[in-house]
Amino acid sequence: MKSIFLIGFMGAGKTTVGKALGEEMNLPVLDTDEEIVKQENRSINEIFAKEGEGYFRQVESQILKDLPKEKMIITTGGGIILQGENRAYLQTNGTVIYLHAKIEELLFRLQNDQTRPLVRNGDKQEIIERYQKRLALYEQTCHIQIQTEGKSVAEIVTEINECLK
Repeated sequence: MKSIFLIGFMGAGKTTVGKALGEEMNLPVLDTDEEIVKQENRSINEIFAKEGEGYFRQVESQILKDLPKEKMIITTGGGIILQGENRAYLQTNGTVIYLHAKIEELLFRLQNDQTRPLVRNGDKQEIIERYQKRLALYEQTCHIQIQTEGKSVAEIVTEINECLK
C-alpha cells in the first residue's frame, strides 16, 4: 500500500484527521512540518523569521522526498503544493487526499492561531488571497477531495476509508 498524503489549506484539519486516520487504519503518521522542526532544531516561526519562506519551501521539498513511500499517513503543510515538483511527487508516490473547507470556515478556525507564520499578522485579505491562489493546486493534485465543514473527525475518517475502498 502506498502512503496516504493529506493536503489542504491551514486549518483544514490535516494533522487532526491524519492522527485519527492513522489510528483507524493502524498506520504510523508523520507530519512534514514536525519533521522540518526536528531537522532544523527550531520552530517554523523561527525558520520563516530568519531564513524566509523560500528556504522553508526548499527544506519542505527535501523532507517530502525523504519520507516513506509505503504504509504511512503523511500530513503536509498547507503550502506543499506550491512547487510543481512536490505536486508531481505526491501524485506519483501515494494517494493524495485534499481536505477542503470554505475560506470563511478556515478564517474562523485560524482566528486566534499564533503558531503559523503566515497567519500571525492577522491580515485576513492576505490569507484569502493565499487560499484563492492555492485552491486550484489542491484540486489538481488530489486523487480524493473531502469536504470537512460541519463534520466530526470520525465522520471525515469514515468518508476517507469509504473512498479508499
